[in-house]
Amino acid sequence: MSHTPDLSNPILAPFWTQDSATIDARLAELSTMPPQFFAEAVTEGIGLPTGPGAWAVMDYDLITEMSRNPELFSSANGITILDTPKEFNDFFSSMIAMDDPRHSHLRKLVSRGFTPKMLSQLDDSVVAQAREIVDAIAERGECDFVVDVAARLPLAIVCDLMGVPRSQLDFVFDQTNIILGASDPEFVPESADIVTALLEAGGALAALMTDVAESKKGGDGSDLTSILVNAEVDGEELSAADIASFFILLVVAGNETTRNAISWGLHYLTESPDQREIWKNDIDGVTPTAIEEIVRLASPVTYMRRTATADTELGGADIKAGDKLAMFYLAANRNENHFADPLKFDVLREPNKHIGFGGPGPHFCLGAHLARREIGVMFRELFERLPDIEASGPPDVLQSNFIHGIKHLPATFTPR
Repeated sequence: MSHTPDLSNPILAPFWTQDSATIDARLAELSTMPPQFFAEAVTEGIGLPTGPGAWAVMDYDLITEMSRNPELFSSANGITILDTPKEFNDFFSSMIAMDDPRHSHLRKLVSRGFTPKMLSQLDDSVVAQAREIVDAIAERGECDFVVDVAARLPLAIVCDLMGVPRSQLDFVFDQTNIILGASDPEFVPESADIVTALLEAGGALAALMTDVAESKKGGDGSDLTSILVNAEVDGEELSAADIASFFILLVVAGNETTRNAISWGLHYLTESPDQREIWKNDIDGVTPTAIEEIVRLASPVTYMRRTATADTELGGADIKAGDKLAMFYLAANRNENHFADPLKFDVLREPNKHIGFGGPGPHFCLGAHLARREIGVMFRELFERLPDIEASGPPDVLQSNFIHGIKHLPATFTPR
């Protein structure tokens, strides 16, 4: 049975394929209201029950309040609106779909891979990889900016961080597209079973990571997999499944979000040539604020779900225990009470207390510093080597309510 999509409902994927002006107008409207309850999409044929729906929380201050209160707004039932079994959440979401104490135990361990010392070891790799990416396209004069540039840098860095061979980059790229693009027919055909496609892609990544982890046991490598496979959390060793699940989280969260920030960045610079000149003319001075502005406006993760653990009131809405709530970061980052002229791309915007890396609290993005470094290095390389690169067409937007993504973005530049 086919269903006409409700294009006014932000928790449905088709809403996000509308033009940006329509989306922004609807988000602005919803942001002036208390949290609103929206029905879920029908999930016939994919083997999962359809829940009643979720509260869409658009307000910056309410999202901040929720993020600081994980006891009342739990992550343990999953981070997307879809109701999936706990085993499914554990497999695909690792610690991001956990509450304390398990969450803090795992985060404490894996944070060893994101210390200033570890990140400084990756610095040379980030710069070298950015140069290789530009080398590969420089003579062509055109490219698909997402596939040829934006996607390649974070993926290579995550694989370097985890000690995964570079020869596996294209394989990992294809599997992550399936996991985060499951609602998009380009990646998972409408006739296919979505759950099967997700499990097969996740299983393939898990098998790769299990092989890598096995090769690191007992060794003294400095990559994060070596650290994880030879470490303990409160006397407990991480299982092969724990490490595989964390790898899936890293290649999905760390790769997809950064690649979409970089992709949206070129689109915004093309749309705002004055901002491009400001940044290009003072790369060192402007890069820090330009990165934050890209992440604010792009908001690569559109929302994160929480589940209420008790009856409560939130912004005028009566929330019941067990209700699902979607914290729409993208809407909050366009809140005119917190950001002057919020739809304007302003590379000098200060202050810029966006929540593009999540709200304050235990689930703030662990890889935020690495993402910032990758975005800054990539645009420096582009400004210095391909100074006139620009998008030559509109972004081909991912059909997803969860990831604010671009699948393809044609770009042109003077060949070098």
